[in-house]
Amino acid sequence: MKELLERAQHQCELCTASDSLELKVNLSTYQVPDSPRNIKDTAIIVCANCKNQLENEDAIDPNHWRCLNDSMWSTVPAVQVVVYRMLDHLKPHGWSVDLLDMMYLEDDTRQWAEDGIHRGPKIIHKDVNGNILQQGDSIVLIKDLDVKGANFIAKRGTPVRNINLVHDNANQIEGRVGDQHIVILTQYVKKTS
Repeated sequence: MKELLERAQHQCELCTASDSLELKVNLSTYQVPDSPRNIKDTAIIVCANCKNQLENEDAIDPNHWRCLNDSMWSTVPAVQVVVYRMLDHLKPHGWSVDLLDMMYLEDDTRQWAEDGIHRGPKIIHKDVNGNILQQGDSIVLIKDLDVKGANFIAKRGTPVRNINLVHDNANQIEGRVGDQHIVILTQYVKKTS
């Protein structure tokens, strides 16, 4: 946390609130949800007010988030992702749309931000036993599967590591069997990790 505080200059990276003798804003670390595993810095420093609103949708005060007008120019990808997601959430209030239009993100940062925006009902992937599957989990096939277009059969008991979730279909995951990248129906897998 010490490195993050130094990077943030001991203030909230979203609203710039800082601890002082008169005001205790309780700075803490906020881990950016839905972060890719290959990203090193996936946390930011936030004040208690921002953290509460990030973690509790019912507590969001749109006027508080006008501070994003300044923080959207941060060069820290994790901050950019949180700003982008909050601005997207605030679209019904109008003013955030203009900020989103002005905001520039590198392609990989934009993808990271978009991956964490859940529009509509949240899709939950479950294995045959009802266990929730997460990005990067390992599974095992519980049935021989004829892989269409690849002319082979993925045998029962075959382990598949580091799966990817199909974001728009709760019944499908992706994984590598041998040297083939395939789509697998969740009804034919059992979670192992």
